[in-house]
Formats: sequence, C-alpha cells, structure tokens
Amino acid sequence: MRIFLLTALVMIAFAANSLLTRFAIIGDHIDPTGFALMRVASGAAVLALVLWWRGGALNLFQRQRAMGAASLSLYIIGFSLAYLTLDAGLGALILFGVVQISMFAYGAVFARAPTSRQLIGASFAFAGLVLVLWPGAQTQVNPTGAALMALAGLGWAAYTIIGKGSADPLANTAGNFLISVPIVACLLLVQTTQITATGLMLGAVCGGITSGLGYALWYAVLPKLAQPTAAVVQLSVPVIAILAGAALLAEPLSAKVILATLLVLGGIALAVSARSAQADHK
Repeated sequence: MRIFLLTALVMIAFAANSLLTRFAIIGDHIDPTGFALMRVASGAAVLALVLWWRGGALNLFQRQRAMGAASLSLYIIGFSLAYLTLDAGLGALILFGVVQISMFAYGAVFARAPTSRQLIGASFAFAGLVLVLWPGAQTQVNPTGAALMALAGLGWAAYTIIGKGSADPLANTAGNFLISVPIVACLLLVQTTQITATGLMLGAVCGGITSGLGYALWYAVLPKLAQPTAAVVQLSVPVIAILAGAALLAEPLSAKVILATLLVLGGIALAVSARSAQADHK
C-alpha cells in the first residue's frame, strides 16, 4: 500500500509539471528557454540543499550521472518547447505514450520481457492514446510540438531506465539536475528569454517541488517496481493532466478524450493488478 501511495503521489507531481509548464508558457509569463532553465536550476538548488541537510555527497563524477543528466536535459528542453503548441493533457499523452513504447522495447531486448497480462493492459492503455491523437475535427496536433514531445519522451524513458539502479535517489537526482543546468543554459545561445515574476515563481515550483523532489521520490520508488509496471503506471499522468487541464486551464474535454481516459485507466488497472505483479517477481 505504501508503494502504491508513493507512486500515486509521483504521478500527480508529473501531471502538475505539464500544467505548470503549459500555464507559464501560454500565459506569456515566461518563454520556454527561461522556464526550462529556471526549472532545472531551482530543482538543483532545492535538492542540493536537502542533500546538504542530510549530510550526503553528490557523486558527480560517475558515468551514470552523465547519462542521467543528458537524458534529463533532453526531456526538459523538449518538454518546455513542445508546450508552445500542445495542450497540457495532449502533451502528456504523447510524452508517456513514447515512454511506454520505449520502456517496453528496452525491456523486451535487454531485460525481463513483459507478461501477457501486462502486454494486454498496455495495449488497452496505448489504444486510448491512439484514439485521442487520431486526426479529427476535435483534435488537431501540431507536428513540431508532437515531435519535440516525442524527443522528451525518449529522454524521460532513458532517465527512468537509468533510475532503476539508483542506490541513493536523492544524491543521484541532485547530481543529474546540477549537471543539467549548464546543458539547458546552452539554449540561451540561440534564443533570447523573457521572464516575469509569475514565470519565475511557476518555474521555481515546477523545478524545486514537482520536478526535483518528485523525481527523487520516483528514483526511490523505481527499484521496487518491475520495469513493465513502471512504464504502464506512468500512463495515468496524461489522464490526470487532461482532467486537471480541463478544470484549471479550460482545455477541451470531448467524448473521445473521456473514452480514451477510460481505456488508459482500464489498461493500467489490468497491467498492475495483483496477479500481474506476482508474475513480475517470479
């Protein structure tokens, strides 16, 4: 039950990242470059402070830190730029659809293959993603935004896979964020930035709380989840983002989106059910 509650908390934090990013950028409170930099810098600051208070070490000079920072940077840059043109819920659907496909493919090739129950559940959940992304009068997807979010999804899938072996989640996440700061700052070389006080506050909350602390908690939960389960459970994030986006950002909520939401939730329930979880650990 404790792992379930912690995982649910992480998924809510992930959905909040979509809402905060979309609200900050479409509200002209901050541009994508400024938001991405503020997000990663505030995440690094909060995590470093917590790590200092705990008395831990950053362990920056490790191959895993470089890989973690590179994948985190790809995710944050693509994520921020994509929300210039995508709704919060739609962006989350593309992001975690790519994450699911990538993690299942990696697991099938390099790790334990998904069980039949997990594959069926994942198929239902992915069908919900396809339904909402299928071209139609009610759903128009910007191709550039979708491509940027797909790159972000590849970055997040790699970040999640790397996190499966995390021995010190807080220190590893802090190191990833710290190294990512100069990488993300390179965006300033090609794009000017416009920042308001509201944008700074939104970026700080997104970076320090829902990203920094949320990702540290995710790294702590990941070793206790089978990889296929970790892939599928993240599909709850688009559902949360879609419903919250409709309620808080007045984003459209059509019958097709509602049906897709039910498919995603049903697929997740099947894939992470007790019988499936038992099969994961055989």
